[in-house]
Amino acid sequence: MTPSTPLTIVHHPELGRFETIVDGLRCEADYHLSQGVMHLTHTGVPPALEGRGIAAQLVTAALTWARAQGLRVNPVCSYVAVYIRRHAEWQDLLPTTP
Repeated sequence: MTPSTPLTIVHHPELGRFETIVDGLRCEADYHLSQGVMHLTHTGVPPALEGRGIAAQLVTAALTWARAQGLRVNPVCSYVAVYIRRHAEWQDLLPTTP
């Protein structure tokens, strides 16, 4: 698998999770919903799989779903916060401050 290889990402809304299995290992992006906001709380990729772009694909799947649902996104997870900061196309999903 290379960083550009698309993954099969499964959304488990009952768990608040987007996940994929790579080389038999589970990778996930966890969230919870509250008042129209998707709080992305955690991304997890086992150390053996780091550097392959897996977390980025999971976060992209989560953000794409949030946009389709009309949700705002609160990047609680530091990885998600940095990802959104580096990718301007997702910044419109951030909650507006009064």
